Amino acid sequence: MTHKIAVLPGDGIGPEIIAEAIKVLAYLNTDMDLGLEFEQGLIGGAAYDATGTPFPADTVSLVQQADAILLGAVGGYQWESLDIAVRPEKGLLGLRSELQLFSNLRPAILYPQLADASSLKYEVVSGLDIMIVRELTGGIYFGQPRGIRELENGEKQGYNTLVYSESEIRRIAHSAFKIAQKRDRRLCSVDKANVLECTELWREVVTEVGKEYPDVELSHMYVDNASMQLVRAPKQFDVLVTTNMFGDILSDTASMLTGSIGMLPSASLDINAKGMYEPIHGSAPDIAGQGIANPLATILSAAMMLRYTFNLGATAERIELAVNDALNTNVRTADIYSAGMKKVGTSEMGDTVVKALQIRSK
Repeated sequence: MTHKIAVLPGDGIGPEIIAEAIKVLAYLNTDMDLGLEFEQGLIGGAAYDATGTPFPADTVSLVQQADAILLGAVGGYQWESLDIAVRPEKGLLGLRSELQLFSNLRPAILYPQLADASSLKYEVVSGLDIMIVRELTGGIYFGQPRGIRELENGEKQGYNTLVYSESEIRRIAHSAFKIAQKRDRRLCSVDKANVLECTELWREVVTEVGKEYPDVELSHMYVDNASMQLVRAPKQFDVLVTTNMFGDILSDTASMLTGSIGMLPSASLDINAKGMYEPIHGSAPDIAGQGIANPLATILSAAMMLRYTFNLGATAERIELAVNDALNTNVRTADIYSAGMKKVGTSEMGDTVVKALQIRSK
């Protein structure tokens, strides 16, 4: 069977980290005859520079025909002065919308070798393994009407609309419950139902969907409390499901529990598990081109692709174990480096993961 992967390196450190993920996948492709086929395309600022749009027609066609998308990062200082309609981030939003990638999976896993890098005490984060399921194509980021208007008194007013339909909530709830079934069977739905009617409906629908999953323990939590609990006692959570904006904020909070945002992958899935896979960090333009970025989040995103889109769970686990083995060698990129370890660049970190795969293959 052939698996077609659209590769979108994007901007900043995107091309550097994507190269290392492809290096890992290429090794497994040869070693296991996985049938992976790669085709590169443009997105974000790189696409704008080449075509005048951050999501050109050729890329639209490429991602439509692909089975999965592996993305680096988009954005950078040089495009911040562009009209908002053509900024690099519009390419990413367009991709999510075009493919209806509504379910965003963001795991926060603390590798034991990095426990000291977390800003929290060891006993608070040791063994941390959380999955945040974020609704990705609705909510306040997409709601209409939106804009900036001038009132009769001449004062400017900005406005956005938070809106969710019952079907949108039901869809993401099913996705989260199914993920919880594969983990510790505990799901916490995060909302602000005491203030926002939209999330009052969210809680009502999630509760109703939960009746179809009697094997999953469902709880509810207000978002302000959830943000506090993530810092106070994060290991109380297994899977969290929440709205687009709340998920955006909470997943970044959770990322810092693990010691480095450079370690965290993500997946964005449609109703049939076709997905886009990317590290949750940005394009890091301040270090782009220096060969020092951490590629492990991108490599782990590739593992998520094998697991969730291609149903190659055992192969995904090989990558995850190889990353763990690589960390055991005390090889580190700058973001996870500490005294006494070997500091390496992006390419050497990728080579270390491939070497770990080779050792496990013997």
